[in-house]
Amino acid sequence: MEFSLLPSMNAALNAASAIFLTLGWVFIRQRAVTAHTVCMTAACGTSALFLISYISYHLHHGSMRFQGPGLIRPVYFAVLISHTILAVVIVPLVVKTLARGLRGHFQKHVAIARITLPLWLYVSVTGIAVYWLLYRL
Repeated sequence: MEFSLLPSMNAALNAASAIFLTLGWVFIRQRAVTAHTVCMTAACGTSALFLISYISYHLHHGSMRFQGPGLIRPVYFAVLISHTILAVVIVPLVVKTLARGLRGHFQKHVAIARITLPLWLYVSVTGIAVYWLLYRL
């Protein structure tokens, strides 16, 4: 396997997750429950694939040092730190939110989803930002 392709694939998986999350939110606002369920399940799948790919890449390649100059450095580290902390926090929130929805505990699902969705979307979007700052800047 060509490990050098994984960072780009990871960014694409984060983008797909963000798109599925956004569509899922739109669909539930329209009361299209089946479409919402499909999108949120797809967001879980793309996020799980991302996590597998991310771990594989870093086990093989190790860490990548940020090479950006000047004022972009504190921006990069602020985004990276917030992204990393919330990436750890989001995993149990996603599992709990998904479980409540699939079990039909909709009031509890909605209550936690109001927290999970914006955090998950932030993690997905900042994952793309970290990729661009680290590999494309």
